[in-house]
Amino acid sequence: MRAGLSGTVYVAGHTGLVGSALVRRLTGRRDTELVTTTRPEVDLTDARAVDQFLQRRRPETVIIAAGRVGGIQANAMQPADFIYENLMIEANLIHGAWRAGVERLLNFGSSCMYPKHAPQPMTPELLMTGPVEPTSEPYAVAKWAGLTLCAAYRRQHGVRFITAIPATVYGPGDSFDLERAHVLSALIRKFHEAKTRGEREVVLWGSGRPRREFLYADDLAEACEVVLSRYDAGEPINIGSGIAHTIEELARTIAGIVGFLGRVRWDASQPDGAPEKRLASKCIRSLGWRPRTDLRTGLLQTYRWFLEHEATPMEREQACVSS
Repeated sequence: MRAGLSGTVYVAGHTGLVGSALVRRLTGRRDTELVTTTRPEVDLTDARAVDQFLQRRRPETVIIAAGRVGGIQANAMQPADFIYENLMIEANLIHGAWRAGVERLLNFGSSCMYPKHAPQPMTPELLMTGPVEPTSEPYAVAKWAGLTLCAAYRRQHGVRFITAIPATVYGPGDSFDLERAHVLSALIRKFHEAKTRGEREVVLWGSGRPRREFLYADDLAEACEVVLSRYDAGEPINIGSGIAHTIEELARTIAGIVGFLGRVRWDASQPDGAPEKRLASKCIRSLGWRPRTDLRTGLLQTYRWFLEHEATPMEREQACVSS
């Protein structure tokens, strides 16, 4: 078994949140040839294009960081897009990797795959034992399919294909589009814009009571290397920080970092989603991995990235990031 991520590594979805963190971790290594592709070069929903690319490059490791992701609003508005694109990307890459003789493949699941009212913390044995949060169902079903594909190819063909289930990932490179963003990045944009406009109130969806576990993208990238070098079981493996925060706590922290001093009003007529999502991550801990980035530090780094890449020059000059 190779130590670490050496050899030729193809990161599918290298411009996204998780993919860009993996690129940061792998760039410049002497023992690693990093391979990436843009959508015009290889459309991952096109089985023939994916197969031809993998047959030509023959990577030793494939990491599937590509896919359509988003928060409650995006999932509710575009359920067909979420299930179709994720199904096609997973199926094409997993099947193509097997045909190309890929040694190792890491696929990503999602905490939304777990039942909406699952006991906490959630263990892989609970997968598919109850209904998921309704707005996330198409995405969850696609992720179930990817997990099942990896397990089936592993059983039938003896390949080392693994599925990791991370907590909600955030960090530099996240999407801050309010129609597509997850809760953390959406809150950063909302509070930033409210402060910039001099607004006295921000209205947020739900009650603020649901609890979520967050994982900094660069911590996940390190965990991926640990999984690919030290984990070889067929069962999916959870990757979490071990700490859950209420959405209200998260909102207060982000408001403080951004410098928004106004009022927060919760619109309880809007959906909360699952009451709690916290992963049991004993297995990854047993492999020697621990997250390095606490939530506040990660939020500071994420907001600074947002200011650099998403804000206007005037907004950057006016920003006073609270540490």
